[in-house]
Amino acid sequence: MAVPLLDLVAQYRKIRDEVRTAVDAVLESQVCIGGPKVAECERAIAAYSDCKFGIGASSGTDAILSALMSLGIGKGDEVITSTFTFFATAGCISRTGARPVFVDIDPRTYNIDAKAVARRVSNRTKAIIPVHLFGQMADMDPIVEVQRQRRLAVIEDAAQAIGATYKGRKAGSIGTCGCFSFFPSKNLGGVGDGGMIVTSDATLADMCNVMRNHGSKPKYYHKYVGGNFRLDPLQAVVIAAKLKYLEEWHEARRANAAYYNERFAGSKKIVTPFVEPHNRMIYNQYVIRIPGESGANRDQVEAHLNEKKIGNAVYYPVPLHLQQCFADLGYKEGDLPRAEQAAREVLALPIYPELTPAQKDEVAGAVLEAVGG
Repeated sequence: MAVPLLDLVAQYRKIRDEVRTAVDAVLESQVCIGGPKVAECERAIAAYSDCKFGIGASSGTDAILSALMSLGIGKGDEVITSTFTFFATAGCISRTGARPVFVDIDPRTYNIDAKAVARRVSNRTKAIIPVHLFGQMADMDPIVEVQRQRRLAVIEDAAQAIGATYKGRKAGSIGTCGCFSFFPSKNLGGVGDGGMIVTSDATLADMCNVMRNHGSKPKYYHKYVGGNFRLDPLQAVVIAAKLKYLEEWHEARRANAAYYNERFAGSKKIVTPFVEPHNRMIYNQYVIRIPGESGANRDQVEAHLNEKKIGNAVYYPVPLHLQQCFADLGYKEGDLPRAEQAAREVLALPIYPELTPAQKDEVAGAVLEAVGG
């Protein structure tokens, strides 16, 4: 039985009528930029995230970029972040002219090593971007303490973690602001690119709104150089329609993860996801670890799953400090060893809510077969 890594068609079938009705209403109105539907979506996501304001963006990437620009971060500044994340996190830092400063990870959660952040703060540091990877929030208390002591901004990259919690607090609500992605593969995905900034800082919210409209306020009057970072109403109504199902989908993913955990519990060759007891994990990805010095063990499992047509993915094969575009920063192999090791050993499995019992059994069986039972 072939099992895809993600099956968005199965999700769409269940909500097709609702989504089409919402999209048709936008098309009939021909309000295709801004308008009440975007505002409704912003209020809903902000409320869900325990924040006062939501500012829609054209993508999760543009949400991060807009937040950095709105905080005045640019040339000569440094921003501390994880090396083990999607490229957008550091790419946005570089695009402002600032310098990304990479930190290694906690080997259990793959999130930024929060205790190492303080050691990387310099006189040029202006912000910290912790990434809530795979649906689990980073250890925020030590980061917030550094923020308080050094008067820094904290931008939560919560692209993979909408609805996740840390000690009862929602992703996006702890730092200066949080940034979500509505890329279709996310737990809450649109039908194309989309993102949002959430914050309880009214001044920052206003600046983010200015920046996403080419830096103008009022229209045609530009005090700043911003960008075209707007969330469009078509995406907004799809996201709003899906939001009411998000908790149900989170719980289905958590149940699927529990099933995998149980199936893999007897294997010494598979490391299942570690979740801090104070965290609520939403499993944007279910990532196992296949220990091996050279990565051959993981690669062998990956090859076996591919042969069986079982969807899988490596998040992420090359840590950011070793990417060619950041060579001028001076990092070399061995500088951030825990992230480098994770890149050789991690493998994501299908975890989407619509997985059937037979599909889950097929996935687990194929992984156990690959590692020798």
